[in-house]
Amino acid sequence: MTIAILLFLAVAFLSWNNGANDNFKGVAALYGSGIATYRKALAWATLTTGAGSVAALFLAAELLHKFSGKGLVPDALTTSPVFLLAAALGAGATVLLATRLGFPISTTHAITGALVGAGMAASRDHVNFVRLWDGFAIPLLLSPLLAVASGAVLFVILRAARLAPNHRSTTLDRLHFVSSGAVGFARGLNDTPKIAALLMVVTAVDIRWGLVLVGVAMAVGGWMNAHRVAMTMSRKITGMNPGEGFAANLATAILVTSASIHGLPVSTTHVSVGALVGIGTVTGQAHWKAVGQIVLSWIVTLPCGAALAAAAYFLTSKMAA
Repeated sequence: MTIAILLFLAVAFLSWNNGANDNFKGVAALYGSGIATYRKALAWATLTTGAGSVAALFLAAELLHKFSGKGLVPDALTTSPVFLLAAALGAGATVLLATRLGFPISTTHAITGALVGAGMAASRDHVNFVRLWDGFAIPLLLSPLLAVASGAVLFVILRAARLAPNHRSTTLDRLHFVSSGAVGFARGLNDTPKIAALLMVVTAVDIRWGLVLVGVAMAVGGWMNAHRVAMTMSRKITGMNPGEGFAANLATAILVTSASIHGLPVSTTHVSVGALVGIGTVTGQAHWKAVGQIVLSWIVTLPCGAALAAAAYFLTSKMAA
C-alpha cells in the first residue's frame, strides 16, 4: 500500500511539472503576438488543456496502453509499482529541471527515457530497443521536422490567401483564440494518458480516476509555475505578429490532434516549437541561438530521464525490499 501511495504522489509530481512546462505552449503565440495578456492566455490554456484531459477518458486508449511500458520492457516490470514509481520520479525530476531552466522539453521524451532507464536498472538485457526505435523514437524524431515544414507551408498558404495578416482584427483575434484553444485541447488529450498509464498497475483504483488526478495536477502546475517556459516560447524562438501566431497554432493543433487519435507518441513541445521555427524561417525572424539551446535540451532529455529513473529504481527497490 505504501508503494501505491508513493506512486500516486510521484505521478502527481510528474503531472504538476508537465503542466508547468507544457500548458502555456498552446497559447505562447497568443501572448507573444500581443493578442492576450499573460494571465488571460494562461487561463485559456488551463481551461482548454483541462478539456483535453477530460476528452482523454474517451479518445486516447491507445496511448494509455503504449505508455504502460508493455513491449518496451518485460511484462513483469509493467506490473511492478517499484518500476513505475522509479519511472515517474525520473521523468518528473527531468521535467522539473528543464522548467527551472526555462527550457520547453518533451514530457514524452522524459517518460520514454525514464521507462528505459528504470528497465535497464531492473533487467539490463531485456529492454526492447527495436520497439523503442520503431514505436517511440521515429515519431519523436519526425514530428519536429514535419512541424517545421507544416508551419512554414501553412503560413505561406494563409498569407497568400490573406488569412494571416500582420495586423490585428476582431476576426483574426477570435480565430487565434480558437486555434490556441485547439492546441491546449490537443495537448491535454495527448499527454494525460501518457502519464496516467503509470497508474494502470494500481488495480484498486479505476484508471479514470488516474486520468482525473493527472488532469487536475497538470492544470494546477501550469497555473502556478509556467512563467519561465512561457517567456521562452513567446519571446525567444521567433518574433511574431497575429497572423504568424495563428498559423503556428493551427499547424500544431492539426498535427497533435491527428497523432493523439492515431496513438502516435509525438511531442506537443516539438510540434509547437517546430511550427514556430518554420514560420520564423519563412519570415527571417527565427532566433537561431535560442533554437539551438532548445534543441540541445531535447537531446539530453531522454538520457537524463533514463539516468534519474535508474537511480530512483535502485533507491526504491532497496526501500521496498
